[in-house]
Amino acid sequence: MNLNLRTVNVTRYITPLREGGSLPALAEADDDFKYVLKFRGAGHGVKALIAEFLGGQIAKYLGLPIPELVFANLDEAFGRTEADEEIQDLLKFSQGLNLGLHYLSGAITYDAAANECDALLASKIVWLDAFITNVDRTFKNTNLLIWKKDIWLIDHGASFYFHHSWTNWKTTAITPFTLIKDHVLLPKATLLEEAHKEFTSKLNDTILEEIVNQIPDDWLHWEDQNITPDEIKKVYFQFLSLRLANAETFLNQAQNARKTLI
Repeated sequence: MNLNLRTVNVTRYITPLREGGSLPALAEADDDFKYVLKFRGAGHGVKALIAEFLGGQIAKYLGLPIPELVFANLDEAFGRTEADEEIQDLLKFSQGLNLGLHYLSGAITYDAAANECDALLASKIVWLDAFITNVDRTFKNTNLLIWKKDIWLIDHGASFYFHHSWTNWKTTAITPFTLIKDHVLLPKATLLEEAHKEFTSKLNDTILEEIVNQIPDDWLHWEDQNITPDEIKKVYFQFLSLRLANAETFLNQAQNARKTLI
């Protein structure tokens, strides 16, 4: 599977998507496609882009439905004519490499009460989110879309929350993900053991290292940490490797959380 991302140049800012806390936007690129653009100048900066990238690439490798991810260049002159000062500042601080997700025109938000979800797919998504510690796939904010009658995963920027403190990654890697109890698909995830067997057989250190090494160095110069890009990548890889080796821990947590729902 080709996990390399294309790089596009943003040519037109269309509209902000204000339902997102980080103020993503609908934009057009020089390949004539539209993208939901995630900005490095937004709230959690490049760490949210890294989480989005890692979560999306792992989901893609596992065969889960996710819109195409692209690296998106923002020219320094882009957005100077934007009237909204908040947006103008966001674009100014986002010059350089950002991240885009292919825009699924006409998609609607997944509603657990109104939309079905296959038990195995639900179980796979729950497993993924427990693996990458994604806190943001709840009934309140599903971060799932229905497009052409299928479910698509979006928005993994709240994953890997350990990187906001960067001091307890080893502990987080082997700790059960208790927030899985709030996962929107947990009630439908009746095949967690099957998902676990499939994904633990697919994932390995080689593929995890390949994905981590694709993080752009441009996103790895952190003012709050005195560590090099290579050292940062090493921690992300070690976190994922250790978490995969201890996958039974978060699998059991999810299974126990399901029992409280029955």
